[in-house]
Amino acid sequence: MAPWTRHQRWHQLVVRTSCTLGVTLLIAGCAAAANPDVGGGGAPGFWLGLWQGFIAPIAFLVSLFDHSVGIYEVHNNGVWYDLGFLIGISAFFSGSAGAHRQTRPARRSSSSQQGKELS
Repeated sequence: MAPWTRHQRWHQLVVRTSCTLGVTLLIAGCAAAANPDVGGGGAPGFWLGLWQGFIAPIAFLVSLFDHSVGIYEVHNNGVWYDLGFLIGISAFFSGSAGAHRQTRPARRSSSSQQGKELS
């Protein structure tokens, strides 16, 4: 296969950068924050805690630039929100950890290799 030309490498860089930026903006749109315009629908519970825990790392990055974005709902219903938040944040950081693991072939023991070398 021939090496890539300068134009092909530039095109690949532009496409990857555009896709990364697009996905980042799409995810940032899901940042958690209290909405003061919406009247009380009750305190956030387990499911909202799960969602906000999952998007917490992204919400944190957004909160560095926009101080109106919060990563944790302070007015929650207690332990159920906290449990959901912890499960969500742990799923974000460990959810794809096993996806890139490759199984290694079993190694032969050194005694079986020595026996084959002698025969």
